Amino acid sequence: MNDEHWLPSSDDDNDFLGNIHQRTEELYQISSHEVDENGYFTSPAFILRDVIVFPRMISPIFLSSESGIRAVNAAQAENQTAIALFLSDYVVEGDILSEFLPVGMELAVGRMLSMQSGNQSALVQGRQRVEIINILGAEPYLVVEARQIVQPYPMTRHLKALMRSSKRLFERCVDLNESLPEESHLFSLNIDDPGWLADMIATSLSLPNDTRKDLMVMTHAADRLEKINQILAEELDVLELEDEIQAQVQTEVDRSHREYYLREQMKAIQTELGEGDLWSNEIFSLNEKMESLNLPEAVELQATRELQRLQQMPSMAPEVGIIRTYLDWILDLPWHQTSTDNMDVIHAKKVLEKNHYGLKKAKDRIIEYIAIRSLNPKRLRQPILCFVGPPGTGKTSLGKSIAYALGREFVRLSLGGVRDEAEIRGHRRTYIGAMPGRIIQTMRRAGTKNPLFMLDEIDKLGSDFRGDPSSALLEVLDPEQNKAFSDHYLEVDYDLSHVIFITTANTLSTIPPALLDRMEVIEFSGYIEEEKLEIAKRFLIPRQLEETGLQDEKFVFYKRALSKIVREYTYEAGVRNFEREIGRVIRKIARLKTEKQEYPKRITVQAIRNLLGPQQFFDMEAEREDEAGVATALAWTENGGEIMPVEVLILEGKGNLQITGQIGDVMQESTQAALSYIKSRADFLDIDPDLFENVDVHLHVPEGAIPKDGPSAGITITTAMISAFTGRPSYHLVGMTGEITLRGRVLPVGGIREKVLASHRAGLKKVIIPYRNEKDLEDVPQSVLKEMKLIKVKHMDEVLPVALHHPKPIRESRHSTTKKTASEDPDTETSP
Repeated sequence: MNDEHWLPSSDDDNDFLGNIHQRTEELYQISSHEVDENGYFTSPAFILRDVIVFPRMISPIFLSSESGIRAVNAAQAENQTAIALFLSDYVVEGDILSEFLPVGMELAVGRMLSMQSGNQSALVQGRQRVEIINILGAEPYLVVEARQIVQPYPMTRHLKALMRSSKRLFERCVDLNESLPEESHLFSLNIDDPGWLADMIATSLSLPNDTRKDLMVMTHAADRLEKINQILAEELDVLELEDEIQAQVQTEVDRSHREYYLREQMKAIQTELGEGDLWSNEIFSLNEKMESLNLPEAVELQATRELQRLQQMPSMAPEVGIIRTYLDWILDLPWHQTSTDNMDVIHAKKVLEKNHYGLKKAKDRIIEYIAIRSLNPKRLRQPILCFVGPPGTGKTSLGKSIAYALGREFVRLSLGGVRDEAEIRGHRRTYIGAMPGRIIQTMRRAGTKNPLFMLDEIDKLGSDFRGDPSSALLEVLDPEQNKAFSDHYLEVDYDLSHVIFITTANTLSTIPPALLDRMEVIEFSGYIEEEKLEIAKRFLIPRQLEETGLQDEKFVFYKRALSKIVREYTYEAGVRNFEREIGRVIRKIARLKTEKQEYPKRITVQAIRNLLGPQQFFDMEAEREDEAGVATALAWTENGGEIMPVEVLILEGKGNLQITGQIGDVMQESTQAALSYIKSRADFLDIDPDLFENVDVHLHVPEGAIPKDGPSAGITITTAMISAFTGRPSYHLVGMTGEITLRGRVLPVGGIREKVLASHRAGLKKVIIPYRNEKDLEDVPQSVLKEMKLIKVKHMDEVLPVALHHPKPIRESRHSTTKKTASEDPDTETSP
């Protein structure tokens, strides 16, 4: 310990030096305060501003404030210790206790000496750390209530190892630092108390005052020793580097510390000479930023290599901009930054229910994910979901709500029209104007490595001579591969395994099978009318009122008025156009209000007619009477369900089959299968087999401008043909759907929920569905099921008694035997 730094400068220097031993002995005679059974005691206190005194250490102090001098005099009058308070960097307004560190030092203060400057100097000895409980008074001097800090610690192997390490590092520092006397090391070798050892080394080293404060508040010896070890290791690195520079030897010195030290010196020299240029400062700032980011090893190696290339180039070289842009991308990407997930299932459920109506399957899947993550936080495999459904059903907005519920950043990338593979993987840096792909660009925009990443319109991806972007997405959307996603521009792997990917599509038919296999598909079916009305009530009307500034007005939208908008002014599965029409109504009302005209506050059916004009869309109506050769099919489109009449006409001809109405290939094949089935069952159906050779069959599906396809009209086509051949009228209030085979078996089809709801809206009373579609009725509202009769069939023989009238009284013919075996229900109603 260097005593020269502790001596006051005054005319009494020789007297002070001559009596230093005597003054030290006086310090040992000063007694500590008596404490109560809990270790509490009261003592005068003063503030030490520029020096930190540790226990057992002797040091001079300088006092200039009258309050501090009075506190020391009061303590000396009682021959007792005083408490030194150290100023804190974090002060709470109105809290005097927060002005000081929570830990102070009990000091034995020797005789006071006057200095030429008017200050007072004294020799002090640190006794022990104390916890500052309260400030009892400030005049004429500070009085504090303190408590002894007693923390017994066992001499564990860890503590012994820390002591040995500290002594070894301190010995090497003493050897390399000429300002540290050899006696300091010898003194440390004889210390067996770990706390004393840490305090002694801290006193010996020239540490910043902030570091000394940190050591002061560490009351546990092991914590102080660990901190001292860290300080000694850093100090030793600097000392070894200094020694290496002076001796021009480059051995056993950490390269990063050496470069940092040299750059700091170079920067200081250039600043002093006024020669520091912007280019050197820019290189230095890039290097400093790279070191602070703690990049992955491979990334840091690549960035360091590029930075070295940049350093060796003139600032005006053409490649400088390319390398600089590359380094900016490397340094700006979130390599380690993450947001904390909110794993509260109740919170997530409330958020999703508040922001969205319906969508039960999608909500359940997200709640399940959060529940599993809360039970198993180490689970790294993130879900890759694909929301499939018609436009306007809430796919994108649900993704935003999921991100909000989880507390993650939300980023969105639209893939519609992307045809270049480089849009996903980026361009190689050999190209002029090369950039990373959209995946990496979006990750930089997210700012964290675990955002919720929405890939919108994945079914709209294209491919041409520039590559296939859907193939590039195979790596992105594969949990087994995306932990090391390779971008052509970066040329280093980037970890996407922490990202929750959600893709959206309107149809699965255009998504490549390999890509579809990597995703968990969640279907968004179109909203039924009841759901649209509820969504309008909860979300659409309030939002439109707020946008037009009418939120303070008390408008009442009647249910029948909203139903009129849904049925007559929109034609969609979602609610996007529905919201537009509601917005039209509200905007017209806003205009009337600003023009000081009367405007309705109760929106009725008539008000809708007045504000929106004539009806825009017309639903296909059910037939008005029972007719032969006509049957009602149920269709499923992206805009929901519809009814679709199928007409069959028998004409004199040569056995040809004509199909009109823009019928697709699959539906044409269903027509061929239906006709073949009827021919095979001619006897059973009382149809003359020769008739098929003498007539032409013309099948037509109205609204010929609209393309139609699919196998689900199979039983409807068959029923209409049988009705036309036999003359048995079909019930006009019966709808049907199902695929037919050549043997007359009825196979399941899709879109049962939408088809049943469409038949309900059209006023049908009975609906025939395949038996194996019974499971799909769970999604149909109970109110609809109560008002309609659903008949589940396995074979065409079960369809005819329900769909067609009874045959006329049996005539004597060669088909009389087959007529009696026809499957007829005597209790079948004559009308639905």
